[in-house]
Amino acid sequence: MWPRYHGWMSGISKPDLKKFRKNLETRRDDLQQVHDQSAEARAPVELDQTTQGRLSRMDALQVQAMALETDRRRELELQRIDQALKRIDEGEFGYCITCGDEIERKRLDHDPSVPICVGCAR
Repeated sequence: MWPRYHGWMSGISKPDLKKFRKNLETRRDDLQQVHDQSAEARAPVELDQTTQGRLSRMDALQVQAMALETDRRRELELQRIDQALKRIDEGEFGYCITCGDEIERKRLDHDPSVPICVGCAR
């Protein structure tokens, strides 16, 4: 798709790619672990008034809504990580998916799952 140099990006060495892959895989594993641990917070809230009062149910519903939104954001981040790992496998990592220019190294160091350059992000 975008220019490649012998299957690897011009500005990113093979050891650096391994480092980026390791960081992405570690982050993915951490997010999955948090997802598994937070299942109880996302569970449906029981609306039986005999077991808890109205305010307690409202608090429980608010906690559940926050947990669901956090889970939605976590899922989006997992998708970005999976896409970044796919770009590494395909030799496309480090290039903007919008314009094809190289993504700045500092930007990748900060977040290796970022798919676009600063110019396209604006």
